Amino acid sequence: MFGIDSPELLVIAVVALVVIGPKELPGMLRSWGKWMAQMRGMASEFRGHVDEMVRQADIDDVKKQLLASPGLDLQALDPTREIKSALQEGMAEGEKAMAEAKAQIDNPLVEPESAPQIAAEPALETATAAVTAEAAPAAEPAPSASEPAVPAADEKPAKAVAAG
Repeated sequence: MFGIDSPELLVIAVVALVVIGPKELPGMLRSWGKWMAQMRGMASEFRGHVDEMVRQADIDDVKKQLLASPGLDLQALDPTREIKSALQEGMAEGEKAMAEAKAQIDNPLVEPESAPQIAAEPALETATAAVTAEAAPAAEPAPSASEPAVPAADEKPAKAVAAG
């Protein structure tokens, strides 16, 4: 600190104690500390302003160089335009999905495209079972008059399936 070593600081402290006095020394040191803090604050503020001016000058130089280059389009480098276009595309897709959902809610009788086609398959199976059940009794011999007319055990489910 300014080339002052600890023995020299000790001599300065003893001289200040003798000249100022022990009663006034703490107040004087306190005011000296406040003054030094203000000086450091002003120096850092000045340094900050100088750094800002240097930074601004560098930015201005870079801006001039970019504007002077012939093949560079600064408008094409704008990221906000890309972000806006992506947001607009997303909004359009969302509005389309909302319109489709609203149309489905408004007309519940229309089957959605993703609905499974299950209903046609069981009807086909029951029709096939009914056809085979009708063909099976024709193949068996007709009961005679002495035998009671008792339906076969396998005919009941086939007729139930055909009726269902």
